[in-house]
Amino acid sequence: MANAILLYVGAAIITIWGIAHIVPTKSVVSGFGQISRDNRLIITMEWIAEGLTLCFIGLLVLVVTLFAGPAGQASKIVYLASAAMLVVMAILTASTGSKTPVLPMKI
Repeated sequence: MANAILLYVGAAIITIWGIAHIVPTKSVVSGFGQISRDNRLIITMEWIAEGLTLCFIGLLVLVVTLFAGPAGQASKIVYLASAAMLVVMAILTASTGSKTPVLPMKI
């Protein structure tokens, strides 16, 4: 029971994190100052894609936990793959985004 509760809480946190990532997209892109239209569109696309990825991971864990239960083999594979993807995203952010002058990217 405690495992399922932690999975639901974790799924909610990741989903909310994804939504919170998408909401300030316009101000984040504006933070780059005067850049070309193409660069603005690329940054917008990437910022939204990362937020959607976070939402997808959170919702996937939620749906799998609800319908397959936390103990099933498929559930465990989803949890492991989700954790691995979050680690990959964290490494990507630490190695690239943290080096920009834009504060939301550093965070």
